[in-house]
Amino acid sequence: MQDLLTVMAIWLSVNFGLPAIDEKPRIEFVSAARMAEVRRERLAAERSHGVVEIGQGTSPDTGHEFHAIYDDVSRTIYLPSDWTPASSAHVSMLLHEMVHHLQNAGALKYECSEARERPAYQAQARWLELFGKKLEEEFKIDPMTILVRTSCMY
Repeated sequence: MQDLLTVMAIWLSVNFGLPAIDEKPRIEFVSAARMAEVRRERLAAERSHGVVEIGQGTSPDTGHEFHAIYDDVSRTIYLPSDWTPASSAHVSMLLHEMVHHLQNAGALKYECSEARERPAYQAQARWLELFGKKLEEEFKIDPMTILVRTSCMY
């Protein structure tokens, strides 16, 4: 896993100009219930600071599934317990969250938390294209959804 994270960090740095950070995130494989719990905890913390982030999924009350989550404070990527490196879609979820780790570790600033999703979706889409796949087909995320999830709505 550490080698994969290193390759991703280099690829993201070269292709998207993200900082080449050597520090690796923690990785935790969790159940769907734990993923939902982490998401609720994160939303509560963000709301208490006046921040509402729309990540790889939307908030629990919308019914959309979160595939993976990155926690800025603990620098942890939470992946589903059935995650496998044999699946390009699964690896793209890790890549999406790795973007957030590099943004966090590199102290990059964005207009809003949603704007920080834009490079993550762009990187994930390009990664999937390397394997002849599309974000929309693999995750049922259409361009309008990405526009909403990556736009500052204030």
